[in-house]
Amino acid sequence: MTENAQPDRHGSGPGTAGPGRPPTFTSWLRDRSDEELAALLSARPDLARPVPADIGALAARATTRNTVLRALEGLDSFTLQVLEGVVALGDDRLSEPVGVTPDELVAALTPAAADADRLREAVPPVLAGLRRSALIWPDRDRLRPVQVLRDLLDAPARLGPPVRVLLAALPHGRVKRLADELVPDSTEPAPVEALARLLADPRRLDDLLSRVGEQAHRLLDGMTWGPPHGTVADARRDVGVADAGSSVEELLARALLLPSGDDTLTLPREVALHLRSGRLFREVGVEPPAFAGTERDGDAVTRFAAGQAFTVLRAIEELLESWSAEPAAVLRNGGLGVRDLRRAARVMDTDDATAALYVEIAHVAGLLGTDDRVEGEWLPTREYDLWRESPPERRWLRLAQAWLDTDRVPALSGSKDPGGRMRNVLGPGLVRPAAPQARRDLLGELATADPGYAPTPVSLSARLAWRRPRRRSQLYTELVAVAEAEAAALGLTGRDALADHVRPLLEGDPEGAAALLSVHLPRPLDHVLVQGDLTAIAPGPLVTELARELSLIAEVESTGGATVYRFTEDSVRRALDAGRGIADITTLLERHSRTPLPQALRYLISDVGRRHGRLRAGSASAYLRCDEPALLDEVIGDRRTETLGLVRLAPTVVASAVNRAALVEGLRRSGYHPVPEGGDGTMRLSRPEVRRAEPVEVPPEPLAATPPVERLRDTVRAVRAGDEAATAVRRPVSLPEDGPPGSRAMAVSTALARVAETGGRVWIGYTDTDGRQVSRIIAPSSIDGGFVIAHDATRNAVQRFAIHRITAVAELEEDDRTETP
Repeated sequence: MTENAQPDRHGSGPGTAGPGRPPTFTSWLRDRSDEELAALLSARPDLARPVPADIGALAARATTRNTVLRALEGLDSFTLQVLEGVVALGDDRLSEPVGVTPDELVAALTPAAADADRLREAVPPVLAGLRRSALIWPDRDRLRPVQVLRDLLDAPARLGPPVRVLLAALPHGRVKRLADELVPDSTEPAPVEALARLLADPRRLDDLLSRVGEQAHRLLDGMTWGPPHGTVADARRDVGVADAGSSVEELLARALLLPSGDDTLTLPREVALHLRSGRLFREVGVEPPAFAGTERDGDAVTRFAAGQAFTVLRAIEELLESWSAEPAAVLRNGGLGVRDLRRAARVMDTDDATAALYVEIAHVAGLLGTDDRVEGEWLPTREYDLWRESPPERRWLRLAQAWLDTDRVPALSGSKDPGGRMRNVLGPGLVRPAAPQARRDLLGELATADPGYAPTPVSLSARLAWRRPRRRSQLYTELVAVAEAEAAALGLTGRDALADHVRPLLEGDPEGAAALLSVHLPRPLDHVLVQGDLTAIAPGPLVTELARELSLIAEVESTGGATVYRFTEDSVRRALDAGRGIADITTLLERHSRTPLPQALRYLISDVGRRHGRLRAGSASAYLRCDEPALLDEVIGDRRTETLGLVRLAPTVVASAVNRAALVEGLRRSGYHPVPEGGDGTMRLSRPEVRRAEPVEVPPEPLAATPPVERLRDTVRAVRAGDEAATAVRRPVSLPEDGPPGSRAMAVSTALARVAETGGRVWIGYTDTDGRQVSRIIAPSSIDGGFVIAHDATRNAVQRFAIHRITAVAELEEDDRTETP
C-alpha cells in the first residue's frame, strides 16, 4: 500500500488505519492533533503554500521530492545521520518486519560502548523532531521513513542498495544459478528471496566470507565504509564458485559483490553492515565542533556595530537626498550605470562595493524606485519621506530586514553573466535564491557563540558545515562569505562578532532589537557649532528639521564622526531663493548654534541678501528689471554677459536674446543674484523641486519564513474542515439532470432550505470562480436571489454561494464519518 492511500478514520493509536488494515502515512498524519499539525506547518512552511485542500493533499505534498529536499537542507549532521540510519535500517526491502526500532537505531549508531549512554539521550529528541517534520512516521512500535527518502538518500550512511534490489536487476537465470549453488537446500519459492535470506543470516554470511582469499578481503575492506561501488571491466560476467579465477570473481560467485552496471560492482547493504559489525558510521558527531576565536567585550562589539548602523543610515539618506535633486539614470536593462554608481560612492564617502550594497538595500526596502518617464530616473519614493521621519533604530531595522529577506546579491554587480554581459547594480542577474538562507545560517551560527565572541573563519566554516551539511557547495560557501562582509558593512556584526541587537531580530522580535539598538545609537542633536571660517560642525546626527535647513543654507563639506557644513554665497543664495529672508537665516543659526555667530558669516548673509533680488528676470524672450540704473550699466558693460544679448530698453529695463531660465543662470555664473519674476511683477521664489517615485512593491514573504501562530491555526482548521468534507459519509440528494430550465437550481434551493430550517449541515460540491471543483461542508442560514448564505467550516466564516455553481448536494451522517472510496 502506498503512503498516500487513505484508509478510514477509525483506529485506536498513532499510525493505525482500522482493525486489520495496515497503517499508512496519511492515516498517521490524520491522527495528529491540531497542535502537532501546526508544528509540522511551522517546521515546513512550504507545505501550507497554498493551503492544502485536506489531509490527503497535505500528505501528498509532504512526501513530494522538492518539499522533502527543502526539509533535508535544514538538518544538521547528527540529525541527518539519524535519518540516514532510519532509511538504511528501515528499508522494507531489507527484511521483515518493516522499519526500525529506536533501540536498534541507537545500537547501530553507537561507534563505541562508551558512547551508548550519550546517544540514548541524544537520539530521542532528534527522532521527535523528525516525526514533527513528518520525515519519519511510526508504524506500530517501529519507525519508517517517507518513501521518497529512499531515492533522495540512495546511499544512506554510504551503504549500497539491499541485495533484493541488486538481484532484481539481474537476469532470472543467473539469479537462479547463484541460488542453486549457494543455497541448494532453500525452501524459498523465489531465488531472490533465498539469496536475501542467506545474506541476512550473520552465521551463514560469515561462512561465505571465510571461503574467499586475502585479496578479496582487502577489496571488501576498501568498500566497507564507502563508497559502496567499484569499477571493473565486464562487471556482469557470470561465474560460479568453481570457475572463479580472481578475487573479484570469488566475490561475484558468492554474491558478496553484485553488478549494478556494465562496469560497476556494488557491495550489498546487508554485507556492508555485517562487515561494519552492525555500525552505520565510523564517527557520530552529536555536537558541532567547538568554536575557536577571540573573546571581545560584548558592549564594545555592539557599540561598534551601532556606529556602523548609523553610518549606513546617514549614507543612504545623503544619497537619496542627492538623487532627489540630481537623479541617476535608469539603464535600458533597468539597472544603474557604473558612472552613477561611482558618483553615489563619492556622495556616501565609501567604496564602490559598499555603495552597491547600500543602493540595493535602499531599493529592496522600498526607499528607492524609478519614475514613469520614458527615459527613467532613480528617485526616492514617497516611503522614503516617512522612513526619514522615523526613529533611527526603526530606520535601520527596515534596512536590516530587507537585507535578510532579499534574494539579490549586490556583490555580483560588476561581474559578467554566462552570456558575457555585465551585471549592473539594480539590474537583472543578481538574484540567488539561496542568499537569504545563507545570511540567516551565518548569523544564526554566530548567535550560538557567547556575546562578543569572534570565531575564526575556519571554525565558523566547520560549524556551518556541521549545521547544514546538505548545503555544502561552492555557491553556498561564496554566499556565506559575501553575507559575512555585508553584515559587517550594515552594522549587524562588529569586530567579527554578532551585535546584541541582532539576536532578537533573528528570533522574530523587532521590538526587542529596536530597544537594544536605540541605547547605542547617537541621539539626534538640535545644535551645531558655527566656526569663524564660515563652517558649522554638527557633532552628531541632527534632528530632521535642522538637518534640512542646514542643507539648504550650507554645503556639506565632510562627513564622519561629525558633519562639517560650509556657508558660501551660492548656498546662502539658495536659501534666499527658497523664500528665506536674511532675518530668518540669522535667527535660525543663532537659535541652534552653541557658539556666537562670527562677524564674517553675518556679513556674508547680509551682503548676499542685500544683492539678492535687485535684478529681476522676466519673459520677453527675457528681460531684466532693476530700480538701480547703475547696476544695469554694470551688467551690460560686463564682458562675461556678452553671450546673453542684452539690449537697454529703458533706464531700469534691459531685454535679452535668451529665455528667462538661461538669463538667470548666466547672470548667476557671472556673480550676480537675479531672481525670476512673474507677469505681474512679483518674485517667484521656490525651493528646489522635490521629486518622488512610486512606492516599490513589497517583496513576498520568504519561503522559509515561519508563519505567525494565528495563521497556522487558521491553516490547520481549514485543512481539517476540508478533510471532513472529503471523508464524510454522505447520502446524495437526487437532483434532476433533465427538465425545465431552473429545475436543478430549484431542487438545490429546496434541499438547502430544508437543512436551514433544521439548523443542520450539508455537503456540497462547488465550482469556484477559478473553475476548480471543491468540496464544502456548510450550515445554510438563508437563501435569496440565487445565493445561499451559509457558514463555511473550511474558512470558519459566513460565505455566499451561487446556487448555479453548486454541482451536488449530500446529507451528512454527523456521528459516523468515514472516508469515501
